[in-house]
Amino acid sequence: MTKEDFFNLLTEEVKTYKEFLETTNNEWIVKGFIDIDKNVYTITNDTKVVSKIIEILLIPKLDRFARNHGMELELPSKQNYYPDLTFKDDEGHLFAVDFKSSYYNSDSVNGLTLGSYWGYFRNRDKKMSMDYSYNSYSAHIVLGMLYKQSDGTVNERNVFGVDELDVIHSVIENFIFFAQPKWRIANDIPGSGNTRNIGGITNIRKLLNGEGPFATLGEDVFDDYWMGYFNKDDAKKAGIGAPRYNNLETYKEYLKSQADKLSRL
Repeated sequence: MTKEDFFNLLTEEVKTYKEFLETTNNEWIVKGFIDIDKNVYTITNDTKVVSKIIEILLIPKLDRFARNHGMELELPSKQNYYPDLTFKDDEGHLFAVDFKSSYYNSDSVNGLTLGSYWGYFRNRDKKMSMDYSYNSYSAHIVLGMLYKQSDGTVNERNVFGVDELDVIHSVIENFIFFAQPKWRIANDIPGSGNTRNIGGITNIRKLLNGEGPFATLGEDVFDDYWMGYFNKDDAKKAGIGAPRYNNLETYKEYLKSQADKLSRL
């Protein structure tokens, strides 16, 4: 299977997830947690909690998707390994899929980070926090899960019975799902603060269409840019003084300076 074939199949698959996870009035189907005494405890809209539950709900569907198309779905052997999902076809081709979620308001998401630009991203033939090397994968795809946080407040001290599900207001609603190659929705700035994470674009229309700043430049430019990116602390530790560049404009200036040096050799 080619990476284009896999991407097209996954794109069609994720189109079904909104209907699967929403009620008829666009609320999340999850209302809370239930214990053996059939007490229902409401949940928080904390992004980490919400995201993990969505992933748990989708993994069986993604496993069925894999089997329907002659693939195996592999989950990471350790927590925090990249990627979240590995799809393997019958010829041994690997496709990486990483869950990324955020809440949105109007036409923008709160923020997306697309994984590390350090470690496995630079040492692509080694297994670093991965079950396979980065270069073993034919494609690296983001499965985006966007949602609105509900306006209503949830009192987590309340306990409900299973016959009261209709009165529990879901903490999130109005899902948007998409699949895009990581490089097409990457930004040219880190995801947050001084971390070693690739930032993602935040405009929803551009996310859905894969129209990040590298989309017209190509995956090779994305790879070169982020494999050579240093924050201030890492630049000092590497002995290069200041970062070589901090956005695409200064990256172009850096490449021109390298080309000038090369022309004198």
